[in-house]
Amino acid sequence: MNKVAVFEKELKYINNDSYRNDAMYLLDALPDYFYEIPAASTGKYHPQYAQGDGGLVRHTKAAVRMAYELLSDPAIGNKYTSDEKDLMMIGLMLHDGLKLGKEKEKYTKFDHPLLVGEFIKENRANLNFTDAEINFLSDVIASHMGPWTKDYDGNEVLPYPKTKYQNFVHMCDYLASRKFINVNFDDNNNILD
Repeated sequence: MNKVAVFEKELKYINNDSYRNDAMYLLDALPDYFYEIPAASTGKYHPQYAQGDGGLVRHTKAAVRMAYELLSDPAIGNKYTSDEKDLMMIGLMLHDGLKLGKEKEKYTKFDHPLLVGEFIKENRANLNFTDAEINFLSDVIASHMGPWTKDYDGNEVLPYPKTKYQNFVHMCDYLASRKFINVNFDDNNNILD
């Protein structure tokens, strides 16, 4: 499977060529299971389109598309630089990339947002991102779960979104998981316009 080709359309939203190349490297380095599994095993927290084989990819594409559409509106998008927009969309492309852990586990790893940040840092030698850009990505990914910061045992594990960037990424992920918002996909998991 050509993992990068799965996100061909979404990668075109990225204006910075260097960022796009780094995003392609990271998408290719994600575990194969990311491209195969549903967004959630129970279907409790995601819409129908995010269920079944490839559901996590469809959820991810929906979140990225939400970001792209919102950031294309000058009333929203003009609050961010072009690079900030690119980095937030890359953060959304990667936010659930290790949902079942580095090695595929049976259930969602609650700390998967932190694992993705570590994954980006572990691949630093192969990326052109600056340390500040890597920290930006790690921060927006770490807090993408919004108010759901405590693990199944009640331990505070994830940071609550505080910056406008963290809030924006959380909002797009949140919208992409609302059951009343339907996104239509073709047979190749591409969003229909």
